[in-house]
Amino acid sequence: MAVNSDALSDPARLRALRQTGLDTGGGTDEALERFARLVRDVLDVPVALVSLVAHDRQFFPGAAGLPAPSDRLRQRPLSHSPCRHVVERGQPVVLSDIRLDTEIPDEQPVGGLGIVAYAGMPLTDLEGRTLGALAAVDGRPREWTSAELTTLADLAAACSSELRLRITLDQAEAARRRAEEAHAQLSMLADLTETLVGTLDIEDALARLAAAVVPRLADWCVVNIVGPRGTLRHVASAHHDPRRAEDVSRFSTLMRSQLDQSAITRTVLRTGQPVLDRNAELRGMRNRTLGPEMPELAARMGYASHVTVPITAPVRGTVLGTISLVKGADREAFTDADVRTALDIGRRAGLAVDNTRMYGEQRHVAEVLQQSLLTDLPTSPHLELHARYQPAASGAEVGGDWYDAFVQPDGDLIATIGDAAGHDIEAAAAMGQLRNLIRGNAYGRSDRVGELMAHLDATIRGLRIPKPATAILARVHHNGGVRQLSWTNAGHPPPMVLRADGEVEVLHRQPESLLGLTWGATRRTTHETVLEPGATLLLYTDGLVERRGSHLDDGIAELRDRLRAAAELPTGELCDALLRQADSREDDIALLAIRTTQP
Repeated sequence: MAVNSDALSDPARLRALRQTGLDTGGGTDEALERFARLVRDVLDVPVALVSLVAHDRQFFPGAAGLPAPSDRLRQRPLSHSPCRHVVERGQPVVLSDIRLDTEIPDEQPVGGLGIVAYAGMPLTDLEGRTLGALAAVDGRPREWTSAELTTLADLAAACSSELRLRITLDQAEAARRRAEEAHAQLSMLADLTETLVGTLDIEDALARLAAAVVPRLADWCVVNIVGPRGTLRHVASAHHDPRRAEDVSRFSTLMRSQLDQSAITRTVLRTGQPVLDRNAELRGMRNRTLGPEMPELAARMGYASHVTVPITAPVRGTVLGTISLVKGADREAFTDADVRTALDIGRRAGLAVDNTRMYGEQRHVAEVLQQSLLTDLPTSPHLELHARYQPAASGAEVGGDWYDAFVQPDGDLIATIGDAAGHDIEAAAAMGQLRNLIRGNAYGRSDRVGELMAHLDATIRGLRIPKPATAILARVHHNGGVRQLSWTNAGHPPPMVLRADGEVEVLHRQPESLLGLTWGATRRTTHETVLEPGATLLLYTDGLVERRGSHLDDGIAELRDRLRAAAELPTGELCDALLRQADSREDDIALLAIRTTQP
């Protein structure tokens, strides 16, 4: 009779055995107990067994008539096991007297179960693999009749159906869990995508990524981006246990200097291929790091399974960094499906990192363009000028804010501030056009500033400059020891004057239309006031006073109070203080301060 000695250790058979959900440690099962009692009663034998055979033992979830101590232990080693031969042969084993069978060792009683006569029918799974035997045992020699063997085979078929049902239920439950895990991972990926596109700051993006995958996919993780020379430039980390926050932060910091060339992170950076270790050992980490601290930290945080995947640029395919996911011993090891999910996360992270880099490059170009269009301030007797420009902290591009000042041939100072609509390079370019038009339109002319602005309206219409803009055009005129301020306002936030006595006057006047939004001949109003010695004129763009969800008048009132509180500061320090106190960076900020001195 053919014997398959590999059947006992067949992974598929052992997997099916686990899927029955039966306890290998000596437990009983009521349904299988009934099968054993039926065999004992119908075949009139002293002992009946539902015997399932693992790779190293047999166990009896159903039994009737077992002698002590087997009735309590419910498991035996495979030595002297006739049921083992049922599994290896995949066929019934029927023995009238086991002592006369040459394939069974001559030891009485076999395995301490008092077996002399034995009849065992295979118990099979859905694929026909033999999981064990439904066995009838007698302590005396016995000739089994064909009717008895047919009955035993029928009962074994029914018992196999019970086992198959349990396997099917287990598979259905496993499929349900996989579906839930797949849904959870898809949900995580969707959340992650939304999280990553919500920022254009690379440090923030990596921190969000680390927080998104812990603890849903790993107990802790480290994310890093490399620079042009392969050094770690940006590192983020997260641990599911807040008490380990310092440990994982320290671990990620040490990655910058303590990784050997054979370290997994460096291997993934070189090859672009993921590395999975389902049974991670600290010994391996000790061999790949330059000091004892990283393995010690890993031991405290939990280190039993890990996977490291590349962060790849979506178009070029270059490796930008790595994501390392780690689980402790109390969680199931990473699977191939987890690796595929992690690779997907790496690709999404690569898209986010690439976007932030492109954004940074474009922003740098726009800032250089805008800074190139912001001129140096002139010097003027008895006038002190200071200006500041601060781009928004967020947003795709810089905007069209500008300031300018120049001295006329007659000694008057022309000052202007404005904001071209939009937040892109086009807005910055339009700002440059408007600033140059104002210069060309006003230089050398003694017209009132309202007339200069009206002429500028006509020029914008004639040249068809598409971007509307707010603007203030002001002139500081020296007249017999008195400095006269005249200004006109095209839809811009009102100027402020910090008087020498510390009071602040907001120069509110009837608002007039924006530059570029007038049709036909336009009249602009010229307003006037006196700037006494020590007074400070403040021109600013709306980024200094606008707040999301607040009215513009509230922001202007707050700026008036801040200006009053900073009255004693030198002009340059006053400008810096106003920028620091701006609690929002949602828009660009430009400001120009002009302080009169003693004549």
